[in-house]
Amino acid sequence: MSGAVHESVLDAIGATPLIRLRRVAEGLAPRIYVKAEWLNAGGSVKDRAALAMVRAAERSGDLRPGGVIVEGTSGNTGIGLALVGGYLGYRTLIVVPDTTAAEKIAALRAYGAEVVLTPGGLPGDDPRHVVNLAARVAAETPGGWLADQYGNPANPQAHRDTTAPEIWAQTGGAVTCLVAGIGTGGTLSGTGAALKDLGPVRVVGVDPENSAYGGGDGSPYYVEAIGHYVHPDTVDDAWPENWDRSVADEIVRVDDRTTMVTARRLAREEGLLLGGSSATAVAGALRVARDLGPDDVVVVVAPDSGRAYLSKYFDDGWLRRLGFTDEPGSVGELAVDLPVLRASWTVARARQVLAGVPGPVPVSHDREAGTAAPAEILGALAARDLDGLPAGDAVAAHARPAPPSVGAGEGIEAVREIVGDGEVAWVVRDGRVTGLVTRSALGLPPTSRLTS
Repeated sequence: MSGAVHESVLDAIGATPLIRLRRVAEGLAPRIYVKAEWLNAGGSVKDRAALAMVRAAERSGDLRPGGVIVEGTSGNTGIGLALVGGYLGYRTLIVVPDTTAAEKIAALRAYGAEVVLTPGGLPGDDPRHVVNLAARVAAETPGGWLADQYGNPANPQAHRDTTAPEIWAQTGGAVTCLVAGIGTGGTLSGTGAALKDLGPVRVVGVDPENSAYGGGDGSPYYVEAIGHYVHPDTVDDAWPENWDRSVADEIVRVDDRTTMVTARRLAREEGLLLGGSSATAVAGALRVARDLGPDDVVVVVAPDSGRAYLSKYFDDGWLRRLGFTDEPGSVGELAVDLPVLRASWTVARARQVLAGVPGPVPVSHDREAGTAAPAEILGALAARDLDGLPAGDAVAAHARPAPPSVGAGEGIEAVREIVGDGEVAWVVRDGRVTGLVTRSALGLPPTSRLTS
């Protein structure tokens, strides 16, 4: 059979197929399909919202001929806007956090977008935060129009108008469960609400374990494009207007390691090279499917391709550095457990915690979790650093530079080179500092340099 014929690239947005999962779903009763959103013209589900938002802005007069499309994004919405804007003759200016995958930044530039990088992991009210900076750039740019995927009603409406009817028609109205990750909330809220209008469809949101949407502490996680990070210094944590919590019947939390394993299984067992948010959603769907029967039909929205993350989730070195691999004879086997000091703790409390700990420990932002992501570590302190300090001082005021960090799956020889003439290295497992390895444990001779 021949494929569709389109009169423009814009016509190649939507009408994506469903692909059934076989091997990774083996032993599960329901049929599970992924909605192949990476087959949109710009490579992601965000193409739908991008086209809808631009068309709505043209109708309203907010975006006029010669105008400039501006957006803050982790990449995919910007790519969709750059594709649509370029075809329609608009200049596109995209603000992205510097933690965005290099492949997506390169794609933005390839489509002709002007890219503005800003630090990731900032408090929500910091003027450099991706959303705030994009709003300022739009206001200061003549003819600038802020797409605002987080609050623009055309985002969820695109999924009410296109994604949901497609799924209903493709399954012959048999779909019983929709599973989707939560980013701006547009995909899940729009698709889920429309499907519920059509029939008794259960809607499941999937969220990274640390994300605030599903009840996590908002600390860093390693899956792009979904979830909600909350910096500890954020004063007013505003959630996207497009996230309608009432649509989701349930939120399933998936840890980063499960996402990485699922992404690799999908590529190697199903021939589906999918992005991290897709893998997170599939992992959540597989969990939900355990309690479903043979008459159930599960549809999982798979937002984008793994081609945008080859330098991350599919790169052995990246996974090893962040401790997402366990290999025989690796440094993780030599590590001892490591406590974490919270920034506001007093010196007196730190002395109790550090008793008997053989080296410096992380001083991190204040959170309840017992480990810390490297991005939130403010410095290091060892027991001897506390000698002579006032008992009531906050430990953050006395933190010193941190020792090197190594992934738990790193080989011992490689770690010896990293430690050099230092005394210790911190060991990262699943993206969190959890342990410490000493010079002596690595079989290195003593050094006169004192770090603990």
